Amino acid sequence: MPYKRITLSHYLIEEQRRRAGTGTFTSLVTDILTACKMISHEVNRGALAGNLGVAGSENIQGEEQKKLDVLANDIFLYMNAQGGTYAAMASEELEDVHAVRGAVGGRYLLLFDPLDGSSNIDVNISVGSIFSILALPEGADASQPEAFLQPGVKQVAAGYALYGSSTMLVLTTGNGVNGFTLDQNIGMFMLTHPNMTIPEDTKEFAINASRQRFWEPPVARYVEECQAGKDGPAGKDFNMRWVASMVAEVHRILCRGGVFLYPVDAENRSKGGKLRLMYEANPMAFIIEQAGGLATTGRQRIMDLQPEALHQRVPVILGSKNEVERIDRYHHEFDAAKVTA
Repeated sequence: MPYKRITLSHYLIEEQRRRAGTGTFTSLVTDILTACKMISHEVNRGALAGNLGVAGSENIQGEEQKKLDVLANDIFLYMNAQGGTYAAMASEELEDVHAVRGAVGGRYLLLFDPLDGSSNIDVNISVGSIFSILALPEGADASQPEAFLQPGVKQVAAGYALYGSSTMLVLTTGNGVNGFTLDQNIGMFMLTHPNMTIPEDTKEFAINASRQRFWEPPVARYVEECQAGKDGPAGKDFNMRWVASMVAEVHRILCRGGVFLYPVDAENRSKGGKLRLMYEANPMAFIIEQAGGLATTGRQRIMDLQPEALHQRVPVILGSKNEVERIDRYHHEFDAAKVTA
């Protein structure tokens, strides 16, 4: 029965008990939930509230900001400063760390991409928010980027909100992955997708095919084999997907399997890749691994990377275990052949 579903609030309380904590963890996530509900409301209002279109500014990444990018960033900063549990925050939209005023006892750090896939906003395709929670290292200055430069394995929790036909929040605290759907009538997230797991095999892959001319040979090899179908080396027919929203791509993989690739290529190599390690790759890698999948750069596990900069970019290949292992193998074979050539 619907009224017997577990609310996200009850789930957080159970997690708090499991951790033998004092209530801080519940507060950490509750402020994020409120921010996500507010952003969902603004996304749904769209043109009715004048939320569509560009803001006339660029973010630190040099990307043109949409009005909802700016609004979502402001909501995240404001709402997550209220509880006093975060000492500082870092956003994909801001150049510097945002220290939380008055957070004397704040022992955690929040990283977030306030609105992933914002190129889809004006055409009413799914977008989302991504977040990652870290503990503030002992003796570290929360106002400095160095406090945030921790490998993904140090994450306390990570998740994303998907603003689609329904609003969902997917969360991991290192104890599996659970999905919650927002009941708009009562304003609460309800557990609808418990213990989400990714099938080890898949017949779907997602990649931006317009960048084919820039791909490395291992990526080109993999895609060609998928396109060859059941008569090729893969021995099965594949479907290709591309939404241009990492949240939407990862959510599909969590629900039915698949593999997502945004690899390093000849055009983005000088930047290190396309996606941001701290705001996108690490939190999504944490979620994917907790659901039984794998997340790599093609050459190294993403969550083992030691961050060097707040806005560092990396290649990202994640999803169903057997496909990611195959892509990894192609990269290692390619690199070995170059060494022996």
